[in-house]
Amino acid sequence: TATATAGPRSFSAAEVRARCAQGACLVSCHRRLYDLSGFVRLHPGGEQLLRRRAGTDVSAALDGPPHRHSANARRWLEQYYVGEIEPGDEQVPPRGRTGSGWARAVRAPGDGVYSVCGDLVDWQKPLLWQVGYLGEKYDEWVHQPVDRPIRLFHSDFLEFLSKTAWYVVFMVWTPVVLYLSWVSYTSLAQGNTRLFSSFTTEYSIPVHKYYFPFIFLLGMILWSLLEYLIHRFVFHMTPPASNYYLITLHFLLHGQHHKSPFDSSRLVFPPVPASLVIGFFYGVLRLLLSEALALSVFVGGLCGYVIYDMMHYYLHYGSPKKGTYLYGLKAYHVKHHFEHQKSGFGISTRFWDYPFQTLIPEETFKKED
Repeated sequence: TATATAGPRSFSAAEVRARCAQGACLVSCHRRLYDLSGFVRLHPGGEQLLRRRAGTDVSAALDGPPHRHSANARRWLEQYYVGEIEPGDEQVPPRGRTGSGWARAVRAPGDGVYSVCGDLVDWQKPLLWQVGYLGEKYDEWVHQPVDRPIRLFHSDFLEFLSKTAWYVVFMVWTPVVLYLSWVSYTSLAQGNTRLFSSFTTEYSIPVHKYYFPFIFLLGMILWSLLEYLIHRFVFHMTPPASNYYLITLHFLLHGQHHKSPFDSSRLVFPPVPASLVIGFFYGVLRLLLSEALALSVFVGGLCGYVIYDMMHYYLHYGSPKKGTYLYGLKAYHVKHHFEHQKSGFGISTRFWDYPFQTLIPEETFKKED
C-alpha cells in the first residue's frame, strides 16, 4: 500500500503496451495513466470504442467530438488513476487492444490523487444517517457520482431488504401482471362493466372484453407519465439545506442512485416498498373507476413499471448496439447522471421531456478551419 508521502508510480510505454496486450484497458491523459479495465463494459459509448483507445492518450477525445466529457466525467476518470507515464513516453502507441488474460485492475489502495478519505462522509459507515448533516453541501455532493457500492443501514437485515437483483423484479411482478390481466379480461367478459355508470346510467358506455388491450395500453402510457412526474418532482426535489430528515429521505429515495449510479444492487426497486406504492396507486384508480376498469388500467401500468425497471437496469449495465434506440437512450440517461441532472427525466422514453421542455440539448461543436 502506498504511503501518504509516496509519489505516483511510473509506467514505461512498453509496460503499458504489455498490459494492454494481456487484456487491460489503460489510457493516458497527458502523462497521467488510468486503468479502465473494470469500467469498459459500462462505458456509455460502448466497450469497443474504449478498447480501441487502449494504450493511447485520450486528452483530445475527452473534449470531443462526438462527445465533450463533463466535469463529473473527468472527476470519475480520476478514480482509476494508477500513476504517471515516464517522461518522453507520453503518447503510447495503440497496441494490444483486445484480449482477456490480464483483467484485474492495477491500482492499489492509496494510489492516485482521488481518494474517498477526503470526502464529506465516512464511507466505512452507513451513509443514510450521515447525509442529513451535509446541509447546503448535500446537493452538490450527491450529484458528484462515484464508482463504489453504498451501505445505507447499520442493520444487516435492513441492508438486505434495501438491495435487489434485477431479475427479482421480473420474477416477482411478471406472474402478478399475467394473473391480473386474466382477472381483468374475464371480469370485462361478464358484460356488466360500463364507463361513467357512477354518474349516469342513461349515457354510460358499455366496456367490451375486446377493449382490454387498449385499456392495458392506456395504463402503460399513464405509467410513462407517472414515471416522468415522480422522477422529476419527487426524486429530484431539492430538500431544504436545514432539514436533516428531508435530506435523508431524498437520499433514500433517489440520491443514493445518483451518488453511485453503477451500484448494481440499487438500480431497481425492492418489491416490499414497491408494493406499498403500487397498492396506493391502485387505490386511487379504484376511487375513480369501477373494479374491472380500475384493474385493467392498473395492470397495464404495472407492466409499464416492470418494463421501466428492467430498462433502467439495462441502460446502466447493458451494451446496446451503436445506432439503436437503446444506445441513444443509454447515452441520454448517462448525460442526466453526469451533466444534466435538472433535465432528461424520461428514462424508458424521452417523450415527456418534449412537452415539459426538459429535453437534454444536443451537443454542438464548432467546425475547425
